[in-house]
Amino acid sequence: MEIWEAVLLGAIEGFTEFLPVSSTGHLTIVEKALGYTTDDPDITAFTAIIQSGAVAATIVYLRRDLWRVSTAWLLGLISREHRRRPNYRFGWAVLLGSIPIGLVGLLFKDQIETTLRSLWYVGAALVAWSGVMWFADRRATQSRGQAEVTWRDTLIIGLAQCLALIPGVSRSGATMSAGLLRDLDRVTVTRMSFFLSIPALSAAGVLQVVDKHQQITDGVGWPATLVATAVSFVVGYLAVAWLLRYVARHSFAVFIIYRVVLGTVLLALLATGTVSAT
Repeated sequence: MEIWEAVLLGAIEGFTEFLPVSSTGHLTIVEKALGYTTDDPDITAFTAIIQSGAVAATIVYLRRDLWRVSTAWLLGLISREHRRRPNYRFGWAVLLGSIPIGLVGLLFKDQIETTLRSLWYVGAALVAWSGVMWFADRRATQSRGQAEVTWRDTLIIGLAQCLALIPGVSRSGATMSAGLLRDLDRVTVTRMSFFLSIPALSAAGVLQVVDKHQQITDGVGWPATLVATAVSFVVGYLAVAWLLRYVARHSFAVFIIYRVVLGTVLLALLATGTVSAT
């Protein structure tokens, strides 16, 4: 992979990871446009590994919140008094919500890395999940905040996050929609999506480094992979800061429209044979 391609893909990953438009779907489309076979082991590993840059950006941006939650959770393990604090319960909620995607990801690892990398799935998921996002956005009462998040909320949001294993659904789109349907406000569901991304994407990145190290060496190459990860970090940090401000004042309408247009165009190109699915 050329360095300029790595910079481009890293920027796309960093910008789209936390937007409800599917970063994996966008990476798959652009990787195909650059001439790569999207279900090759080194490409699927590259796609997963560079997400760790966006995860690192989340950790840096939310470092104070992460410190408060992790400290409260640890203190709560040894002190009954601290178990009454919202951050202790929120810590358990994040851990609980992270379990489903880990189990599903391991069980269906082969299908995720091969069958679901087809652009047919990407296009269909972009359009289909837009309907869910529209319904959630319209129905949302936003009557509950972060202090009122329960284990049941995060379990449901965590289960919804599993759908993001289908490129085109969007991890943030799935988690935000589920949170809105639980009557949580947009800022809370966005922050919850950020928190849940840390264990899920970190584990996926580490697994690919361990499992596909040689494929990366022989294929894409580690210099390009590291450059893309670094670019993902920088762009991801800016995207996190922007998105939190945006969702505080706007609905998800612009993202829904964009998803439908992109998905429709992609399906049309596939149907006419202009582009191949993998």
